[in-house]
Amino acid sequence: MKRGKGMKFVGDSRISAERKPNIPKDYSEYPGKTEAFWPDFLLKEWMVGAVFLIGFLCLTAAHPAPLERIADPTDTGYIPMPDWYFLFLYQLIKYQFASGPYNIIGVAVIPGLAFGALLLAPFLDRGPERRASKRPFATGFMLLGIAAVFYLTWESVVTHDWAAAEQQGKIVEGPEVEIDQEAEGYQVYAGQSCINCHGENLEGGPAAPPLVNLDLSPDEIKDIAHNGVGTMPADQYQGSDEDLDKLAEFITSLKPEE
Repeated sequence: MKRGKGMKFVGDSRISAERKPNIPKDYSEYPGKTEAFWPDFLLKEWMVGAVFLIGFLCLTAAHPAPLERIADPTDTGYIPMPDWYFLFLYQLIKYQFASGPYNIIGVAVIPGLAFGALLLAPFLDRGPERRASKRPFATGFMLLGIAAVFYLTWESVVTHDWAAAEQQGKIVEGPEVEIDQEAEGYQVYAGQSCINCHGENLEGGPAAPPLVNLDLSPDEIKDIAHNGVGTMPADQYQGSDEDLDKLAEFITSLKPEE
């Protein structure tokens, strides 16, 4: 006897008449066109993301990001270079109608149109097909975006003056000198305002030169401490003459070991 014909069921209002087990629907009648979001599609996305994440971590461990010298806000000639994933936008704002008085076009209008097309893609192409050849709008936007990003990134790399960039961001490494932070001269150095500009290890800073391996006598150093030199104003030193003698002797003793 078939279900529903000649057979009666007695139901209980406390129990749902239609049970829906937590299993994805059967999409076998749509082969290659659609699938369950959970867990099929989401699991694939996670696996692909995990592969790229592990590869990226391995790349950063094998080739650490290079560091430039300490940032100098007074260096107006420095030309910054964005990270590789922003090079296409960096190149875009170099063109005539995307820079200068038209900067708003390169910075906001063109990227806004690109992201707007990306947001509209699901609404322009609502078909169930998954093959790229049968999804012209989505495929066209994707290929156009990839081509634009690739071309602009390539142009930015080949037209950039890498030699000048290497020189302007080059870290100037001084001779290796052992700093005795327990010495009396270093205690005077740390107690004055010298350490704020010249650094903890006398390595120098954006507006102050290093104080190691100087070709100066103790008297010349004391004269600079009182009268200043270059961007260093006069009367920076506020201690006693005895401490200044210790400081000058300490600085002149900072020579690399032969």
